[in-house]
Amino acid sequence: MHPERRAYIELHIAVLLFGVTAILGDLIQLSALVLVWWRVLLTSLSLLLLVRLGSLLRRLPRAAILRYMGIGVIVALHWLAFYGAIKLANASIALVCMALTSFFTSLLEPLIMRQRLRWYQLALGLLMVPGMALIVNSTELSMHNGIWTGIAAAFLAALFSTLNKRFVSQANPMEITLLELGSAWLFLSLVLPFYHRMLPQGLDRFWPAPSDWLWLALLAFLCTTLAYVLALRALRYLSAFVSNLTINLEPVYGIVLAWLLLGDNKELSPTFYAGVALILAVVFVYPTVERWVTKK
Repeated sequence: MHPERRAYIELHIAVLLFGVTAILGDLIQLSALVLVWWRVLLTSLSLLLLVRLGSLLRRLPRAAILRYMGIGVIVALHWLAFYGAIKLANASIALVCMALTSFFTSLLEPLIMRQRLRWYQLALGLLMVPGMALIVNSTELSMHNGIWTGIAAAFLAALFSTLNKRFVSQANPMEITLLELGSAWLFLSLVLPFYHRMLPQGLDRFWPAPSDWLWLALLAFLCTTLAYVLALRALRYLSAFVSNLTINLEPVYGIVLAWLLLGDNKELSPTFYAGVALILAVVFVYPTVERWVTKK
């Protein structure tokens, strides 16, 4: 199989798994910070069985290790914002906000990858703004904090994806995943004591309930370890912008699952879905526009 075609297949599998994360995040009865702490801990432990950490640390230059650890902190902040959006609004809204990742990528990729700004990427990204306006105007005021938190999650996703694209060739995807998620766990471990000092009532919710363990295992091993490695492997052959546009299918999978499993459609109006349709239309138009510009 051609490497680029295999990369697309692997990326779509990863996107399907990413779509499930919002459903699991809604089902797990933990705060966003504690949920992400458990997620990165279990994922890092699973990767330690597959990667020789000592050999990796001796082989990689210190600058590369610090670079991946820094990206890991951005990943941790992204997940905090993403699950925060789910808790503040709902899974469907958090997933739709993630579609703005491509807009932010169109701005960040030329800067980080030192490429020329492509006008059509920026234009398509801007076309998503009216869709977000429809979504904001159609939701209750109590959900607006969740929307802004979801937009922040989309920006952070664009940032760490583009940085990974630039530096993915310096180690294999599984090693990168371990360094990034391990550093995410270290960062959150430093934050947790301050969180519990500010919110002492949350101490009794640090340990997952018995029903949460299955969801956490699925979230860590399938939707994180496997999905993250597949997405990183795909980045070797696909641009960060194309990758993030494909990842925009995450709302499609996730919203359908939220309808079926969580009943989110009862909380959302037709105007909300009009905004979703506009955003997803941009996603599907992109390949045609890119082919036309390339031929020109």
